Amino acid sequence: MHTINLRDLLHLYRTKIIISFAILCVFSQEVKAQGQGYVRRHLEYYDDKPIHYGILFAMPFTSYNIRHSDAFVPGDSAYLIQSPMKTAFRMGFILNAYLSERFDIRTTPSVSLYERQIKYSYPNSPDKIDKRESTWLEIPLLIKYKSKRRVNTRMYMIAGVTLGLETNVKKSTAGTGSAGGRLDTQTSDFTFDCGVGYERFFEFFKFAPELRFSSGLKNVLNPSKNSSAVGIGKLTTHTVTLYLNFE
Repeated sequence: MHTINLRDLLHLYRTKIIISFAILCVFSQEVKAQGQGYVRRHLEYYDDKPIHYGILFAMPFTSYNIRHSDAFVPGDSAYLIQSPMKTAFRMGFILNAYLSERFDIRTTPSVSLYERQIKYSYPNSPDKIDKRESTWLEIPLLIKYKSKRRVNTRMYMIAGVTLGLETNVKKSTAGTGSAGGRLDTQTSDFTFDCGVGYERFFEFFKFAPELRFSSGLKNVLNPSKNSSAVGIGKLTTHTVTLYLNFE
């Protein structure tokens, strides 16, 4: 079972409040502009082009989903195994191809800097943290559904899959505990992605904040290489990402 402590929950809720406030500000500006009468339609023929390019900056919040193995007995060794949610950074490119009035096909190849952790809590010993700092190349294939454009705004939904390849890794273990060794995970991942976004057309570019959820579809644990992974049967990745897209 995946567990998040109180500090992680407070951090997650604070992040959600900031994201919601930012989206609310964007909507309020649009409502204010529409209330002033005529609003100029920017990039009027934007959708006539078959392919669009852009760049993105993103802030992922990532952790592992943990499924305990039959060897996990609370109180026998570690009484709690959890993965704290950690903030990461991502940047990349956008390639968007027009399919129809409502659908696009889209890829956003990017480089992500992750730090994922496994925290082991013991009854009579200090906590031990296995940390995996790594750089990932991620290549998604996505379908985008667009709402009808209203002057300079529209909403969209997005879904697809992403192939992730780890390019380099720095592994370290902090703290002490009864378990020895270091956590080792696979160097590839495959995730299902879905999300929502809001597009705002300006005079020379389009800005689109987007919230995307990614769930790992494969077990990334290497059990044969882990003496510290006793009690863990399966590890999958879980990431919530705030994107800032510029096209």
